[in-house]
Amino acid sequence: MNNKQSGEWFFWVKLSVIAIVCAIVVRGFLFSPIVVDGPSMQPTLYDNDRMIVNKFIYYLSKPNRFDVVVFHASEEKDFIKRVIGLPGEHVAVKDNELYINDEEINQDFLKTEDMKDMDHHNETEDFTLEELPGAYQEIPDGYVLVLGDNRTNSTDSRVFGLVSMNEIVGKTSLIYWPLNRVGLL
Repeated sequence: MNNKQSGEWFFWVKLSVIAIVCAIVVRGFLFSPIVVDGPSMQPTLYDNDRMIVNKFIYYLSKPNRFDVVVFHASEEKDFIKRVIGLPGEHVAVKDNELYINDEEINQDFLKTEDMKDMDHHNETEDFTLEELPGAYQEIPDGYVLVLGDNRTNSTDSRVFGLVSMNEIVGKTSLIYWPLNRVGLL
């Protein structure tokens, strides 16, 4: 091999290594794909929707009410749910209305035309924070309360309790597949 061929070969090896390292960093720390599994977020998200998770956003800020987040439900499984309650808040649902610290909060995402076709899937059984696992009076620091949009078919904080912010992988708001659903939430 002459010097020119050797230099060209080294250039391509170096470029490949840089590309692999960049891909690992981006996927591991910045963004990663996730596939929606099940109907718990319908009609916002559907089974097999493919999305991008922004993993670094919560290093810069805390979750906001109604963010759609991905979190570790177990060592093997991640869930996608909507943040409803934040630290320091008391959460209750009565007559299908959400109350945060006794103030009614509008949930526009549950009042879409798609929801009306779901035969009452957006109706939420009455509950208070005290009735959920943990029996808290208010959400402690470092935790959030999450619910699925398909309230009658969702395993969420009503079942497993509050979610530690340490378990949150990131925020998702971009559907990239299927093509007819591409867009931002």
